Amino acid sequence: MVTHVDWDAHDDERGMLLAFVEAQRAALRRSVAGLSEERAASRPSASELSLSGLLKHVAEVELNWLRLAQQRPNERARTQETWGDAFRLTEEESVPGVLAFWDAVAKETEEFVRAAPSMADAFPLPKAPWFPENGEVSVRWLLMHLIEELARHAGHADIIRESLDGRTAFELIALEQDGG
Repeated sequence: MVTHVDWDAHDDERGMLLAFVEAQRAALRRSVAGLSEERAASRPSASELSLSGLLKHVAEVELNWLRLAQQRPNERARTQETWGDAFRLTEEESVPGVLAFWDAVAKETEEFVRAAPSMADAFPLPKAPWFPENGEVSVRWLLMHLIEELARHAGHADIIRESLDGRTAFELIALEQDGG
């Protein structure tokens, strides 16, 4: 999994931004390496967040932004009643299942971004008190926002994982590189 994005590895803005998105995805995926479902769902800090819940949340957030950009309905849209389920796995869900779902969303995001005629192509924001009236954002903004969202939650995941078993992000990277 990506841990570092070289400054000259991509010859275009899309490739560079997609690589940064993937680096943050990888950090989150790595946070559950070697954990049981029970440990991944545990909440060892004052926060209500768990590693498996974070994975589900970021996958659903990415899907939501992708559907907004595509101007299509989100098949996993949350209501007030189901909002809490966005942060925890339900009985029929598992970490491998959430990761597979997220992999499919990530692939679709990359295909959408690569097919966009321009990074400046804009799409409307939904009505919400935190968005400007008749607001729009670009494909470029979408990628920057995904980097921001994923990085914020990767930091949460680092703290949760270290609280669980003392493993830091650098140790998890080393384990991954050693094949373990």
